[in-house]
Amino acid sequence: MKLASFLPACRMIVLWRIFKYHLYVLQKIERGLKDAEEERVYTQQEIEKKMAKWLVK
Repeated sequence: MKLASFLPACRMIVLWRIFKYHLYVLQKIERGLKDAEEERVYTQQEIEKKMAKWLVK
């Protein structure tokens, strides 16, 4: 197999992976927006309380 014939296939694989990543990000954003609409979110104080053992002041 020559390199010239291999490059288009590599390009398609890379483009497919980029597409899948962007789709994943969009799904996470949509899920976050839905959670916010349904008030399934934490306040800053709640997060700080939950994370207190890991946060250094």
